[in-house]
Amino acid sequence: MNLKQAQKFLKDNSVSYVLAQFVDIHGVAKTKSVPVAHFEDILTGGAGFAGFAVWGMGLAPHEAEYMAVGDLDTLSLVPWQPGYARIVCDGRVKGKPHPFDTRYVLRQQVEAARAKGWTVNIGIEPEFMILQRHADGSISPADAGDTLEKPCYDYKGLSRNREMLERLVAALLAVGIDVYQIDHEDANGQFEINYTYSDALTAADRFVFFRMAAGEIAKELGLICTFMPKPFRHRTGSGMHMHLSLADSAGTNVFHDAKDKQGLGLSKLGYHFVGGLLAHAPALTALLAPSVNSYKRLVVGEALSGATWAPAYISYGDNNRTTMVRIPYGRLEMRLADPSCNPYLAAAAVIAAGMDGVARKLDPGAPQNMNLYDLSPAELKARGIGVLPQNLGAALDALDADPLFGEKLGGALVAEFTRLKRMEWIEYSRHVSDWEVNRYLEFF
Repeated sequence: MNLKQAQKFLKDNSVSYVLAQFVDIHGVAKTKSVPVAHFEDILTGGAGFAGFAVWGMGLAPHEAEYMAVGDLDTLSLVPWQPGYARIVCDGRVKGKPHPFDTRYVLRQQVEAARAKGWTVNIGIEPEFMILQRHADGSISPADAGDTLEKPCYDYKGLSRNREMLERLVAALLAVGIDVYQIDHEDANGQFEINYTYSDALTAADRFVFFRMAAGEIAKELGLICTFMPKPFRHRTGSGMHMHLSLADSAGTNVFHDAKDKQGLGLSKLGYHFVGGLLAHAPALTALLAPSVNSYKRLVVGEALSGATWAPAYISYGDNNRTTMVRIPYGRLEMRLADPSCNPYLAAAAVIAAGMDGVARKLDPGAPQNMNLYDLSPAELKARGIGVLPQNLGAALDALDADPLFGEKLGGALVAEFTRLKRMEWIEYSRHVSDWEVNRYLEFF
């Protein structure tokens, strides 16, 4: 889209304000509302922000402003907010790309792959929960009748939440996001909306839009749409599976090879990419599962529905949903990420790890095609299957110990991410929970 086309688009759709939008280091959307008469300002100098007021921008109060410069290709309407449009912005400080802008960091990884002749394609599968908050502050699924112990694909649960889901899908379709499936997931109040894959940068832009839309539409209905990985201890957590492939200049998926002797439809290049994901899995965990709550999901233990659907093991397999990487024939499904992640940072980290595997021709070993939840620790060890970090502190230790991400994503950015997340971990570790009080108050 060029400027003339953008101006026509804004006029034809009676847009009065444009949201200049970027994300902080946590992936949370930040905006300024710009009257349409000043739209061009976003494209030239940019919308100015005090960087110190935003998490993880690496800017002190006395330093230059963070300027959000709009990417015309991302201009779209905000369907739930009539009269508004949204443009995704790239960060500039003193006229230069800002190394703490995670969209810029992802763009660098995308361009590195493109220099080798490949486009990185990602399909994101966001899971989320539609909840209600009660007068006493407690939460429960928005549909009080959504109580089945095994609710996955339940018609009643899907039907009774259709107003929220239909409004969300309509908003996605209105901006060109091709939705092809909606389903009730494995936990009460949990849903997934599937939309068509795209290049990595567009995929991250769209996921931010998805969270913006879902949160505001739910709020209008008096509900909460949460992307918290595990709001209920006894129910399945929410993931954000990432389907990955590389395409050549002709658009051919270079991860696919019909002659694969292991029957996964995967090329040598694809196996090497998997090798990189497995080799860097502990450090990747910090970036793809970045909240304290994430690790309530990444544990082995049977939920009431009979499954957790979350990976705890550093492994890959055929159509195996107990592994960290599933191979749905000719492409990869990275199952580690959850919807609390920064999608730009998560995608950049996955690309960096996979491309390191390609560069070093890493062998991921044999696929694990059995239910890993059934194996004992001794059996897992005998098969050479490692366990993912089981808390945020351990994941941050792994990130500190892996030099790849500082090298590829930027040492200052990774250090800032680690600093903030260690603060979060310390704060959580010092919190005294009701469980502790109930267990220990009169125990001794």
